[in-house]
Amino acid sequence: MAGVIGTLARSLGPKLLIGAVLGGGAMLLTDKIDRNAGTATQAKPAEAAAAPKPLPLVERRSDQGMKVDPHALAVKRVLKIEGPFEHGDYAWDEEGAPAKGPVIITVDLKAQTLSVFRDGYEIGAAVILYGATDKQSPLGAFPIMQKDADHYSSTYNNAPMPYMQRLTSDGVAIHGSDVKWGYATHGCIGVPKEFAQKLFGVTKVGDMVIITNGKMLDTSKAVVSG
Repeated sequence: MAGVIGTLARSLGPKLLIGAVLGGGAMLLTDKIDRNAGTATQAKPAEAAAAPKPLPLVERRSDQGMKVDPHALAVKRVLKIEGPFEHGDYAWDEEGAPAKGPVIITVDLKAQTLSVFRDGYEIGAAVILYGATDKQSPLGAFPIMQKDADHYSSTYNNAPMPYMQRLTSDGVAIHGSDVKWGYATHGCIGVPKEFAQKLFGVTKVGDMVIITNGKMLDTSKAVVSG
């Protein structure tokens, strides 16, 4: 999921990025009901408006990441991670989190961590690999455009990219990697293979991935699991 992996990471879990809009938390809408107590007649219900069609996903290059509102994601829970969070480490705990809800992935290149939230609850976090200086990982918000559990690179010598989730039209993706100190990628976000499989299982095409370099989520109102 670096300056935030120290005391803060041990006490509150990885402090990751600014987010995109979730259906819950700050963006939850409530219906206003006018009960009109004592009225003898009941108004005829209005015809339901047709649901708007979802906007089509747009292919984006690495330099076309979308900007996001830093206050749009309400974090309700973060994972409790004991001890140092090192390369190859990850945490996963869905207990107490909603079974359904919007999924958003956040990546902080400075902290070298990735977190996955469902409806504002952090359910997974991992130390990552990211792009080296000649092939840097992009910054911004990118929707997942493609998923392939058994993918091989068409650019880099047929290299395996298990549980690949593609973010950009020029080949940046999240995928399983051998996450070790000193390793780097060609711009992709590499996570431990076991974590990549779990992550693959909770996402869908269109879910948002937000990549920053040191910007953090507002966790001031979040509880810590455990």
